Amino acid sequence: MNSYKNRVAGLFGTGLLALLLSACATQPTAALRGTGDLGLVIERATGQVQVVETSGRSALAQVSGLGDLSHASVVFSRDSRYAFVFGRDGALTKVDLLTGRIAGRIVQAGNAIGGAISQDGRIVVAQNYEPGGIKAFDSETLEQIAEVPAIYGSAGQRSKVVGLADLPGNRFIYSLFEAGEIWLTDLSDPGNPKTQRFQAGKQPYDALVTPDGRYYIAGLFGEDGLSMLDLWQPELGVRTILPGYGRGEQPLPVYKMPHLRGWAVAAGRAYLPAIGRHEVLVVELGTWKEVERIPVKSQPVFVMARPDGRQVWVNFAFPDNGWMQVIDTFNGKVIDTFAPGRAILHMEFAPKGEEVWISARDDNKVVIYDTRTRQKKGELPAASPSGIFFTSRAFRTGF
Repeated sequence: MNSYKNRVAGLFGTGLLALLLSACATQPTAALRGTGDLGLVIERATGQVQVVETSGRSALAQVSGLGDLSHASVVFSRDSRYAFVFGRDGALTKVDLLTGRIAGRIVQAGNAIGGAISQDGRIVVAQNYEPGGIKAFDSETLEQIAEVPAIYGSAGQRSKVVGLADLPGNRFIYSLFEAGEIWLTDLSDPGNPKTQRFQAGKQPYDALVTPDGRYYIAGLFGEDGLSMLDLWQPELGVRTILPGYGRGEQPLPVYKMPHLRGWAVAAGRAYLPAIGRHEVLVVELGTWKEVERIPVKSQPVFVMARPDGRQVWVNFAFPDNGWMQVIDTFNGKVIDTFAPGRAILHMEFAPKGEEVWISARDDNKVVIYDTRTRQKKGELPAASPSGIFFTSRAFRTGF
């Protein structure tokens, strides 16, 4: 009798287990997703960001509560899951791209304009206008772990910091606008930051690092030319390149400062926007000599290379900020001129360059173009979109 009962109980248990497993199998589960094709679109008018994916050209989530995004920039965690959004109001917000939620947020300064993340992904650094200097934070917790005030002069003034970029070895390089200096800070030991100071030109306004992390180039607002520091030989100091490129010519009003971070490198040359000129400057890497000037429609703001380097895409300052041009780097010629929308503020190439996403602020949309045919492939609604940032940036020095 006991044997019979045990057998029945065993069959009942087996049936119950099968029923439970069947029920579990029919329950809805969250779709698994990688992060390689994700990104953020800044919606500057509403303090929101959209999480987007490039494979299907779609928006996945909208995240609110990020504050003043009028000049926002983004860097990504090492695993590309998290975006660190730097707001103009000094806020640093950590956004989880997979859940579409804020994972952390602090207000670390009164006025800020961008940031960077260390080579090992453990340190996030903000560059600040007010108070001038940089602050470093733990990327997991957003706890502050270091600060370097941008103090200069005998009176101990603080300078605005611009042109911040990450370097190998958990180092960071940046420029001081009022001080006319370039600082190189080693944060490999965050509790003991070590900073080298270099004299630069007058009023550096933005800067870039070459993809190999060797050269740092700062654009100068106060004079024609750029300041270049060889980071493999910093003891040689700052060298001026392209001195006086506008000398002897009447300068044009500058409606919007060009962005060097969106520079282009292709076929051993660098393509740079010229301040207050309707030209793209072409510079030979290594010698840093000007080899060509390409006339363009208006004052360039971003001059960005398609990932394969064959094309350079250019947008412009007001009043021609509805236009774009495409330069073929093989022959140095403009091959297309078109108007994708009103107030084009930014562009971002898909990771392998087959498409480019373009923000049309005054049309409240992002438009997507095939880079080979320059035909529109799609568009997404967005409230006054500005910056577009894809997770492929996580694996690039200086981005």
